[in-house]
Amino acid sequence: MRDFSSDHSALALNTASLGHNLEGHGAGWKPERVIDACAARGFGSIVFWRREIGARAIEIGDRARAAGLSVAGLCRTPFLVGTETVDKAAVLDEAKASIDMAAGLGAAVLTIVVGGVHPGTKGTAESLKIVADRVADLAPYAAASNVKLALEPLNPVYAGNRSCLTTVRDALDICDAVDAPNLGVAVDVYHVWWDSDLDTQLIRAGKARIFGYHLCDWLADTRDVLLDRGMMGDGVADLKAIRRGVEGAGYAGPCEVEIFSANNWWKRDPGEVLDVMVDRFRTLC
Repeated sequence: MRDFSSDHSALALNTASLGHNLEGHGAGWKPERVIDACAARGFGSIVFWRREIGARAIEIGDRARAAGLSVAGLCRTPFLVGTETVDKAAVLDEAKASIDMAAGLGAAVLTIVVGGVHPGTKGTAESLKIVADRVADLAPYAAASNVKLALEPLNPVYAGNRSCLTTVRDALDICDAVDAPNLGVAVDVYHVWWDSDLDTQLIRAGKARIFGYHLCDWLADTRDVLLDRGMMGDGVADLKAIRRGVEGAGYAGPCEVEIFSANNWWKRDPGEVLDVMVDRFRTLC
C-alpha cells in the first residue's frame, strides 16, 4: 500500500464535499477559489460536478492544471434508466453532452450513476440489461473523446430510485458484456464497505478496470442515507482494508474524498473541511 503519511499528493477533492453539487448548500465558493484552496493544501487532483461547470469546461480545466491539479473526474452522467429516462434517444443525447463536458474539462473519468428501476419492470435484472445496452452505445462516443466511463455501484438502499446497480460484481458483469477498454468501475467506500465479496471482485477487476476510488465513511447512526456521510474515521468502514484491496488489484490513482453532509460538513468553513481531509487522509486512510 502507498504511504500517505508524508505525501498526500494522491488526495483528490470531489467538490460535493463542500456542498457545491446541490443548490442552496455549502459556502458557495466558485471553482477558482476551490482550486486555489486545494492547491495551497497539496491536493493532487480535483473532481467537479456538471452544475458547477456550465459552459466553462475548458476554462476551468485549464485553471486547475495551471494551479498544479489534475482533473481526476467529472460527476456525473444523467441517469440512464429509471422514471425519467424512457426516451432512449433523449437519454443518450444528454449523456453524450456530459461526455463532451468531461472532454472539454480534460477530466480523466466520467462517472456513471445509472438510475433506479426502469418503468414497467420489477427487481433490477431487466434494468441492468437496459443499462448495458445504453452504455454500449456511449462507450465508443466517449472513447473518441479520450474519456473513460466509470460505472459506480451504489449502496443497495438506493436501488429503487438512484441505482439499480448495487455491487461491483454487477458492474463488472456489464463491463464484460460491453467489452470496451474505456469502461470500468468506480469503487466508493460509502457504497461497498458492507460487501463481503468485494475483495474477490476487486481482483477480478484488476488494474485495467478500476478507474476511481472514493473516500468517506459510513456513520453507524446514519440519519439520512443520501446526505449524512461521515468524514474518514468517523464511521464503521474499514478504510485501510478497502484500500489494500483496491491497490492490491493494481489501482494507483487518486483517492477522491466525496462527502455529502448537509447537517455537518457542509455547514463548516470549507477551509476547515479541507484541512481535516488532509489530516484524516494522511493518518487514517
